[in-house]
Amino acid sequence: MSTSSKAGLEALLTPEESILVLIDHQPYQFANLHSHEPMMVINNVVGLAKAAKGYGVPTILTTVVEDRGGLLIQPLQDVFPDQKPIDRTFINTWQDQRVVDAVKATGRKKLILAGLWTEICLAMPAIQAAGEGFDVYAVTDASGGVSAEAHDMAVRRMVQAGVVPITWLAVLSEWQRDWARTDRIAPEDQMAVLGHAGATGVATVWEHQLLNTPVAETAGA
Repeated sequence: MSTSSKAGLEALLTPEESILVLIDHQPYQFANLHSHEPMMVINNVVGLAKAAKGYGVPTILTTVVEDRGGLLIQPLQDVFPDQKPIDRTFINTWQDQRVVDAVKATGRKKLILAGLWTEICLAMPAIQAAGEGFDVYAVTDASGGVSAEAHDMAVRRMVQAGVVPITWLAVLSEWQRDWARTDRIAPEDQMAVLGHAGATGVATVWEHQLLNTPVAETAGA
């Protein structure tokens, strides 16, 4: 298990230290998703993916038995149109050496995961990777299980293993840190991400379009 601090400034995420793995956001998995409203999970995972792309965070896409489970949902694939998801037969993503090698090749230790279903395809790799020294963050609202109980029990189990539960807007905020910063993400990418952030995000995008000013200036108005 990672011995890194779970408290203090160094425990927060930065784009330079992060790597994101998105697991099995496929039609077959969504068909039995009952812990969350499916459209909310789609909104959140696409927002998370857009944020990762905008902040330059390496992102790995993976599916399980694509011929049966279906292709990665189109809104998510559209964020990375040139990337072919790694299609696995292993239920546990961390047992597929291609995924592990891709993560390790980045040299990054803050591993952010989201997947369907929470109790299986998210929990299994999260627990194993945490045991192998990675600082693992599970994005709970970009994931979901077959029931509210299944999702909740999985999150509790991951926490016991040292995994940090987090939501996608918290990931975004930790990557940004300061609204006055303009060197982390292009304004157009920031607007694309904020469009997924509920009423506040939509209002911010509208205000930006109205004033035609950077978000940093809008936030300070």
